[in-house]
Amino acid sequence: MIKNSDKEALRKFGENIRKLRDTQKLSLRDVSVNCNIDNSKISKIEQGQVNITLTTILELAKGLNVQPSELMKF
Repeated sequence: MIKNSDKEALRKFGENIRKLRDTQKLSLRDVSVNCNIDNSKISKIEQGQVNITLTTILELAKGLNVQPSELMKF
């Protein structure tokens, strides 16, 4: 369960993921194929519904072709 105090950070993180994906004109499926994460999970991440692990952050960075630090700039 996600704590209320974490919800805002997860929402902002997800918005940043979506912005990076949209900037590159990538679909959820494109990112999913690039990083081997199910597109439904990526959607949930973008909506701030899940708290992810470091390995997932690294995979998302690979899928978006950015440095992991770019995902944290929100």
